[in-house]
Amino acid sequence: MRLDVEQCVQQYIMNKIKPNFAEIGRRYGVDPRTVKRYYNLGLTPPDEQPQPLRRPSKLDDYRKTIEEKVLEGCSATAIYLRIKLARFPYEKTLADFDFSYQPGINQGTIEDLGSLRFTQENQNILFIGTSGVGKTHLATAIGIEGCKQGISTQFIRCSDLINKLQTAQVQGRSEEVLRRYVRFQILIIDEIGYLPIESVGAKLFFQLIERRYERKSTIITTNIPLSKWGNTFSDKMLANAILDRLVHHAKVIRITGRSYRMKDHLIEKKDNSGPDLSGFSSQNKERSSETL
Repeated sequence: MRLDVEQCVQQYIMNKIKPNFAEIGRRYGVDPRTVKRYYNLGLTPPDEQPQPLRRPSKLDDYRKTIEEKVLEGCSATAIYLRIKLARFPYEKTLADFDFSYQPGINQGTIEDLGSLRFTQENQNILFIGTSGVGKTHLATAIGIEGCKQGISTQFIRCSDLINKLQTAQVQGRSEEVLRRYVRFQILIIDEIGYLPIESVGAKLFFQLIERRYERKSTIITTNIPLSKWGNTFSDKMLANAILDRLVHHAKVIRITGRSYRMKDHLIEKKDNSGPDLSGFSSQNKERSSETL
């Protein structure tokens, strides 16, 4: 089902209002029976929903998070829907983050962001650092916390967002898609800088950021310094305008540590760095040295 239809039905479920399936079907151009099936599925707690024969979904990873919030009195259905619709790439929490491996990060600052106080003032967050240092982990963890607290949240990679905006413009639906991404209280845009953005995409991206400015919170992850954004957006003036709105009310977190993806490799390399000569006598060591 399309994301806009899912979000519409979610609002009815969370407000405990039974929707007019035929009206929603006409509005979005879908079969009313499809809308009804999704509505009935949303009313059923996740552990009671029929399980189709399929490969395990990444949503299964969120079961522990959902169970924890249910114990605190939250609605399992509401949490399940918010996490599902947010489209996170995986489940990560701040408790999972190894701050000892990235000592340059202020743990207190990150935990404060996890309290979601920044959303009350519509502040943004920018995570800047090279590949593998934990930017997406932290952004996802904050987003999942937002879902747990009832805040509308959406995760999307920058390249996917640009493609959706450009496709919508070709189809004459750019206004509809822009409104969709504007209304999320927390919008996480991941991996800015990995791929160049052409002029049309850059202008659409600027419109999105402009509409969210001082109204919603946007979380950005990027692997390039802010001074190099002009190269990514193919227009330095437009890049500066985008940055001006993102950074004005923002927490900028620069991560300069090592890559988590290389962590195990470096440990293995260290362990295999050389032979253990502790069992050799001094005479054997001398002979070995002479042979070399």
